[in-house]
Amino acid sequence: MSNPIKTAIIGFGAAGKYMHAPFIVTQPQHYEVVAVLERNLEESKQLFPAAKIVRSIEALLQLQEIELVIITTPNETHLPYTKAALLAGKNVVLEKPFTISTGDALELIALSKQVNKTLSVFQNRRYVTDFLTIKEILHKKLLGDVHEFEAHYHRYRPEAKPNAWREENIPGSGILYDLGSHLIDQALYLFGLPKTVTADIRLQRPHARTVDNFEVKLDFGFTKVTLKSGMLVREPGPRYMIHGTKGSFIKYGEDPQEAFLRAGKLPTEVPNWGCENEELYGLLHTEINGHIIKEKYPTVKGDYGYYYQNIYKTLRENMPLRERPEHGCNTIRIVELAMESSDKKATVNCNGLLDIAYPVD
Repeated sequence: MSNPIKTAIIGFGAAGKYMHAPFIVTQPQHYEVVAVLERNLEESKQLFPAAKIVRSIEALLQLQEIELVIITTPNETHLPYTKAALLAGKNVVLEKPFTISTGDALELIALSKQVNKTLSVFQNRRYVTDFLTIKEILHKKLLGDVHEFEAHYHRYRPEAKPNAWREENIPGSGILYDLGSHLIDQALYLFGLPKTVTADIRLQRPHARTVDNFEVKLDFGFTKVTLKSGMLVREPGPRYMIHGTKGSFIKYGEDPQEAFLRAGKLPTEVPNWGCENEELYGLLHTEINGHIIKEKYPTVKGDYGYYYQNIYKTLRENMPLRERPEHGCNTIRIVELAMESSDKKATVNCNGLLDIAYPVD
């Protein structure tokens, strides 16, 4: 018997509209949206015609039937909004980055345990085609022991995006918090906790008011990880370059999901959702059972919706939470250490990370 989670969405900007709502509305057996917080408009009515539109978080949290709150508002609101939701007895899904400081993150983790409510960070880039493929390749040990991992997440935006809080000089803005949260989370997922961080963080464009370029190097001992992102990369190179004792995997191209979502498409409206065209398959060059292999490796299907399937299993079936708040806390701690390293122009030790397991499947 269907028992959907009564859900509310706080904020219906780009994140709420494109990254969360499509995977809620297409899982009606799992989720029923009963309210949406929109300050001025009623755009959410197109997807959730039966949902109540509210204009303040106070009004939303007074709705007793709400079990789960999805928070998609700017980063500096994450702490107060999540605190309010937890104290109102709601479970919370929080858009990445978790918070803008580890102090805030630790406060929310402690509060979620105190009130016995689930708190999760929306790390949707764990469910993209390339990362799922890399997980499979590393799980099969097709490259041997990985000694070098390099990941890029670039854009080409030479002009400032109008009315974009992420480009303002405010706490939690800039691409280290934004795109960096994805790259850092992926690295910690695959390799655990690093020993040191060395970073070069810049304001590269003439009009830049916050970080728009970074290179973060994480030392895991045998494995060296380099994470890079910039806003002035018109022609990107490989997204991932992974080298191991047996071979290499080189991957170009971008997961197809975001482009469809921003074009207004739902996952149910696109044939073979999350499947990549064959010409974008990555190159695997390695040795298997004494034979040299150099061929395209089929990309694993991606789906941001896996995240919300997992949340349902946690809340309704008592399955372990996959995207844990401690993971988000570690990501923010790496952001802080990277900023310290860049300011000092020196390598810094990784202190203050939480010794928490990441999913192994």
